[in-house]
Amino acid sequence: MHGRDDGGTAVSAQTIRILVVDDDRDVANSLTLLLSMEGYESRSVYEAQQAASEVEAFRPDVVLLDIGLPGMDGYEVARQIRARDGHQPVLVAVSGYGREEDRRLSEQAGFDAHFVKPMELGELERLLDAHGLK
Repeated sequence: MHGRDDGGTAVSAQTIRILVVDDDRDVANSLTLLLSMEGYESRSVYEAQQAASEVEAFRPDVVLLDIGLPGMDGYEVARQIRARDGHQPVLVAVSGYGREEDRRLSEQAGFDAHFVKPMELGELERLLDAHGLK
C-alpha cells in the first residue's frame, strides 16, 4: 500500500512527508523549502546511494526522485526501493524528458507517476489526492 501508515489508514495532510532526491543541490533545496512552506515535512538528499537508506530512516509518504542522477540513475534507485520489504512510498520520477518512452521506463522501474521538470505544485497536489494523502 503506497502512502499509507502500517495500519492501512490514509496519512493526514499535516503529516505528509516528502523526500526530494536531486543531485542539483539548488533544485533540491529550493523544492524542499517550497514544500516546507506549504506545510509538508520534507527533506532532501543529493546522491542516489543516500536515497534508499533515507527512505527507511525518514519513511516519506512520497519520494520525488530525479532520473538523471550520476552513478546510479533514478530508475535503478526506484527498483531498489521497490525490491525492499517494508515502507513503500509513492515514487515520482522527475525528469527533463516526458516522451511516452520515458514514462514507460518510469512505470517499468516501479514509479507511480512521472513529472516533467519544472514540476508544478498543482501536479503534486493532484497526485496526493489520487493516493488519499490529502
